[in-house]
Amino acid sequence: MLVVLADNWGLVLLRGVLGILFGLIALFMPGPTLAALVLLFGAYALLDGVLALIMAISGRRERGLGALLIEGVFGIGAGVVTFVYPGITAIALLAVIASWAIFTGVLAIVTAIALRKEITGEWAVATSGVLSVLFGVLLIIRAPAGLLALVWLIGIYAMASGIALIPLSLRLRQLSQELARA
Repeated sequence: MLVVLADNWGLVLLRGVLGILFGLIALFMPGPTLAALVLLFGAYALLDGVLALIMAISGRRERGLGALLIEGVFGIGAGVVTFVYPGITAIALLAVIASWAIFTGVLAIVTAIALRKEITGEWAVATSGVLSVLFGVLLIIRAPAGLLALVWLIGIYAMASGIALIPLSLRLRQLSQELARA
């Protein structure tokens, strides 16, 4: 798993940067309609799922990539459902986002546990997972808070998750270079 992540450090970095960009858009442009929010979330979940799936497929010969594969499929599924049903209600969107965040968060925590003996900096994956789970639970608890709060929570979650992935990607880049020299 470490070799696959190191070989794909750029995709981890891209996931982090996309999370930050998505978060900034959500925080500084809270006025878009629910339809725009649905499309933004759908694009983010779909792209994040595709990137996770690419990493899992690129390392298909390695062990321990099941969580990454499942995360990719789940992200793509969340994105597709979002695009197929654009008239989704706020509560349904909330349920999709919350379940996606909790599920991918748990998988990130599982990944961090698997990496703890192979890499330093696994805390970034664990932090991303914990933030994802907390975000999903908070969405469920605060459902009536309104769409503006949802937009802000999504923005904060995406930025925090993205920020947590960037130091991991840099460490993976360093490991990739070390492995190439070995």
